Amino acid sequence: MSEIYGYLAAVFVGLVLGMIGAGGSILTVPILVYLMGINPVLATVYSLFVVGFTTLIGSVSYIRQGLVNIKTSIAFAVPSLVSIFLTRKYILPSLPEVIYQSGDLIISKDIFILLLFAVIMLFSSLSMIYSNVKEKDDHHSMTMNENLILIFYGFAVGFVTGMVGAGGGFLIVPALVFFARIPVKAAIGTSLLIISANSLSGFAGDLTGDYIIDWKLLLIFLGFAIAGILVGSRLTKFVSGKNLKKVFGVIVLVMGVYIIFRELSELNIF
Repeated sequence: MSEIYGYLAAVFVGLVLGMIGAGGSILTVPILVYLMGINPVLATVYSLFVVGFTTLIGSVSYIRQGLVNIKTSIAFAVPSLVSIFLTRKYILPSLPEVIYQSGDLIISKDIFILLLFAVIMLFSSLSMIYSNVKEKDDHHSMTMNENLILIFYGFAVGFVTGMVGAGGGFLIVPALVFFARIPVKAAIGTSLLIISANSLSGFAGDLTGDYIIDWKLLLIFLGFAIAGILVGSRLTKFVSGKNLKKVFGVIVLVMGVYIIFRELSELNIF
């Protein structure tokens, strides 16, 4: 029964990604772990695949509407891809199976990944709830400082994607508006293309690892997520993305707090 709920939740992931260009991927790992029973580290691998293909298909609708800045996508994606490769190839595999141990308190690699993910969820939720991203009116070229900041953002997003399998759209959209100076709707479409490139490159790197992938489960989950993003990209014409982002931010906040309390209770801290 929990698998059925997981597949239905995949539709919601796609809906959110299609409507606000961010946030949906932050739910994929918890859904895979708690509803589908997937190991947390393997869940990050699955998440990269699902998010990568879902956002790729979702970006097509925005490309047709002229709402994707290809040049900016490439500029942002390059440092992200480098960061993802380094993180998935060297940082994540080098983490020991036991991150911390003191007496009866043992923090395993799996629990560490989930706690890290939950913390990122909290920051993501606060960004969605309190951000008031406004488009800049000017159309001047980006300054050197803005270019450097955008590159730094690319590396940061790549690290987040590499560690926890989330696309980082909640970081990308504001950066594209503030520093690349493109309209919000174009930032959403551009974000989807960047997330796709980041996620699929991360997954491609994981294929060289020792992961045992359940392709049947993965493809079914992907199908539901794609259905959601196709509907979500159409609903952007009728639903306020600003209001949706705040509501979704609250949902992510609650889930992040839930994961922290659940995992800490497993450690008998509470």
